[in-house]
Amino acid sequence: QVQLVESGGGLVQPGGSLRLSCAASGIIASRYVMGWYRQAPEKERELVATITSVGIANYRESVKGRFTISRDNTKKSVLLQMNRLETEETEVYYCYLQNVWTWTTFDFWGQGTLVTVSS
Repeated sequence: QVQLVESGGGLVQPGGSLRLSCAASGIIASRYVMGWYRQAPEKERELVATITSVGIANYRESVKGRFTISRDNTKKSVLLQMNRLETEETEVYYCYLQNVWTWTTFDFWGQGTLVTVSS
């Protein structure tokens, strides 16, 4: 099993910055993907950014140039630096980890942390 502990959500003004962090523990494969998804009420969960264990990052188009994802393989943690936040990005942000094994993958989710962008 894998446990994901998130921190860093909260209230920020439009145009402001916030940093989310997520630490993973448990059985983690040598190859994995970690990242963040977000979900607004009555909407589907959507990818924000992910990064692989070898450092390949992937971003949602709308956050490119504003958000930066990074990882620490030793600590099995991932950070999401969010700059120039917009009110429409008020959502619950979920940490995600996918263990990549030879023949299969397993997905794990954190409990979510609320990001509120409001003046």
